[in-house]
Amino acid sequence: MDELIPSGAGIVVGMPRVLLIEDDEAVRNGLSMALGGRGLTVEAVATGEEGLAMLASRTTDVVVLDLMLPGLDGFEVCRRIRAAGDLPIIMLTARNDDIDVVAGLAAGADDYVVKPARAQVIEARIRAVLRRSGQPSRPVGPGIEQHGDLGIDRAGLSVTKGGEPVGLAPTELRLLLELSQVTGRVLSRQYLLESVWEHGYFGDSRVVDACVQRLRAKIEDDSSAPVYVQTVRGFGYRFGPL
Repeated sequence: MDELIPSGAGIVVGMPRVLLIEDDEAVRNGLSMALGGRGLTVEAVATGEEGLAMLASRTTDVVVLDLMLPGLDGFEVCRRIRAAGDLPIIMLTARNDDIDVVAGLAAGADDYVVKPARAQVIEARIRAVLRRSGQPSRPVGPGIEQHGDLGIDRAGLSVTKGGEPVGLAPTELRLLLELSQVTGRVLSRQYLLESVWEHGYFGDSRVVDACVQRLRAKIEDDSSAPVYVQTVRGFGYRFGPL
């Protein structure tokens, strides 16, 4: 099933296509109607299995995914979508619980919204992740930078490790480009939220931490002892090797 899931939204043309996976019928119908009235095309299903099948047969720009689903839960659905590509995922969680939020972000979600949430809030989050996925970075200069065995091509928006291409989701690439242009300098989580996600972004630092974890898993030899993206406890992150 995974290999059939489209790899990502890319640049969205026309009305954004949203797949809503939500088992609560009242919430599902209410959000479908409200988001449809706000200029989005919404397909809605009740289970993770239905959602994965829909992704295999339809073009989708963003997934809005409830975590607490019957059968195949939202965490597993998120992992399967993310393993197949960089399709933006916004998770819905019933409570602002650190464990649920961190687990969802670690599974690959790009953002989260705590229920109950107004349709305009969810719409704003959808449009924000679509802007980020359609514009992966701001090129800062020509040429390929070499940092140890990590090569960063800012103009070409590509990364290699040991000469082999590294597949990064748009937000992971933006984060790496932001950190690596100031090697050795500590950047706070709040700065990264505003520069990598967007100015005025109203998420929290757990989104940054989860993205750092996913980035490390792709560019570090040992993500538990990172060389490139290093944590400066109490301050933020910096790019090495120093």
